[in-house]
Amino acid sequence: MKCKQVMTPHPSTCTPQATAQAAALIMSEEDVGIVPVVDADTHRLVGVVTDRDLCLDVVAPGKHPESVRLFSILHPNPVTCHAEDDIELCLARMKEAQVRRMPIVDDRGVCIGIIAQKDLALRVPEAEPVFSLLREISKPPGSPTPSNG
Repeated sequence: MKCKQVMTPHPSTCTPQATAQAAALIMSEEDVGIVPVVDADTHRLVGVVTDRDLCLDVVAPGKHPESVRLFSILHPNPVTCHAEDDIELCLARMKEAQVRRMPIVDDRGVCIGIIAQKDLALRVPEAEPVFSLLREISKPPGSPTPSNG
């Protein structure tokens, strides 16, 4: 199975100059937990902002979402996959990076889709690799892997 068969295509994006409020509005309106941040001219992926970033980096410290620019809170150079990559590669990269969402880019680095946990649960027929991924990305860093006994 290929990433293009699992991804949600055409994600809404923001530029690094956009505000945290703009990203939060996209998340709210589209019921997503990640917004790809792209270069305004080339549309290449430069980073991502998640709902957790907004909570921990904007809301918790009492910053005003309309004054915080995404370049100050984004995760630069996120781990990505391509549409033609096998879903197993995507799962392995998500597991290794302990991320719940994977941007899918084209050969120019333009974000063309997102694979989120929900996409995996709904579209990948083999359950065990998905469950294994969920176990790994859900445990705190440095935690031992639980035995299956």
